[in-house]
Amino acid sequence: MSLPGKNAIWRVLVTGGAGFIGSRLVRRIEAEWPNAEVTVIDDLRSGHFKNLEGFRGDLITADLTNLDFASYFKPKHFDSVFHLASITDTRVLDQFTMCHDNIESFRNLLEYAQPNKIPITYASSAATYGIDARVNVETDDRKPANVYGFSKVQLENLADRVAGTPDNAGWKVNAVRYFNVYGPHEQHKGAMASMCYQLYLQMKQGKRPRVFKSGEQKRDFVHVDDAVECTLLAMDSGKSGVFNTGSGEARTFNELIAELNKAMGTKLEPEYIDNPYAFFQPFTQADLTRSKAELGYTPKHTLASGIKSYVDWLKG
Repeated sequence: MSLPGKNAIWRVLVTGGAGFIGSRLVRRIEAEWPNAEVTVIDDLRSGHFKNLEGFRGDLITADLTNLDFASYFKPKHFDSVFHLASITDTRVLDQFTMCHDNIESFRNLLEYAQPNKIPITYASSAATYGIDARVNVETDDRKPANVYGFSKVQLENLADRVAGTPDNAGWKVNAVRYFNVYGPHEQHKGAMASMCYQLYLQMKQGKRPRVFKSGEQKRDFVHVDDAVECTLLAMDSGKSGVFNTGSGEARTFNELIAELNKAMGTKLEPEYIDNPYAFFQPFTQADLTRSKAELGYTPKHTLASGIKSYVDWLKG
C-alpha cells in the first residue's frame, strides 16, 4: 500500500506506539491524516502513557507475543501496520527473554497479517551490523555483538522466510534499521535514553558531561523526526526491502558536546572515563544510498539543527 491522501480514512496499527519512536510516529500520523483511525498496542514496559497525550485512537495494553488478534480485529481490519514494539534495553542479557519477546511478537503479527497481506514496516537496528568500524551498507554481513542485535537479525530472517515465498508474492514487509535516534519523547527511557539526552541532563545540572575516553568514538546521530519520515517512506515504497535509517554522518561525542554547549549557552568540558563494555560500537554510520534512491529519504536535520531543536523542546 502507498500512503493514502491526506483526507482519506487510513486504518493504522502501531505496535509500541507509546514508546519513543512509536509515539512520535503516532503524533505525525494523527497530525497529517486527520481521518486516520490509529490503534496502538503497547504493554507499557518500554513506553509511557504521557507519550500518548492527546491521542485520539484506541490503546490496547497487551503482550504481543500471545495476543489473540482475532478477538480484537477482523481479518482485514488495518490498511497498514508499523511494528515498533520491542525490548530496546541493550543491557538485557537474558537471551531467552530478549529473543522470545522480540521474535515471537513479530511472528504473531506476521501470522495475523499474512492472509490479507497487510503491509508491515518494522523496526530493525544498526546493532545488526555489530562493531565493524565502517560505513554500513544494507548488504553488509550482519554480526551482532549483543543479544538485542541478534534478535533483530532474527526478525529480518523471519520476514524473509515468511514474506519472501512465492505464495506471498507482492506482500510488502519492510525493515528500517535505526541508527542512534534522539529527540522528543524519549525521557521515559531513563538510562537507555540517547546520549544526547543523558549529556543534556548532566550539563543542565552544571556537571561536566561524561563520555568514554577520549570522546572520539563516532555515531550516526539521527533526529527522531527523520527516523519517522524514513519509516513512513518505507511504508510508501513499492517493494519490500531493508533500509538504513540514519543521518548519513558520523560525528564524535566531543562534537555532540560542543553542539549541546552552543544550544544550552554553556562551556562545559568533557570528563573522560573508562569504557567497561566490550560490545561498545566505536563507529556507526549509515550508508543512505538505497534509502535515498528507493524511498526518496533525505534527513532534514544536521547534528547542529537537531540538537538545537531538541534542546529548545526540552527547555519548553
